[in-house]
Amino acid sequence: MTNMKITSSLSDQVILAEIGERIAGRRLELRLTQADLAKEAGIGKRTLERVEAGKTAQATTLIRLFRVLGLLPNLDQMLPESKPGPIDILKRKGKARKRASPDKKESNKEETWAWSSDG
Repeated sequence: MTNMKITSSLSDQVILAEIGERIAGRRLELRLTQADLAKEAGIGKRTLERVEAGKTAQATTLIRLFRVLGLLPNLDQMLPESKPGPIDILKRKGKARKRASPDKKESNKEETWAWSSDG
């Protein structure tokens, strides 16, 4: 198993391969066979083989594997809950934000529209 740090500079395929290796490593630490892990996670053994080989997988498949491997709590670190700051709460009078909007400074800039010179 490699000791690779996952960074944004890596390709999707390299990251998938690393995730697969880490899942396989965790499975082996827990002394689970592929068949046992697949059965416990409610997925096919072939699906687990594909994940461990770095192939694409559905999010539900990864969640099921993370649950059995005891890795779900790590998602809180990876995807922390988004909380508004005190100023945002005051501005919105306690209402939660439903959508993103462009920065007002950027949207106030007037853009000059012109016909394209390409014919």
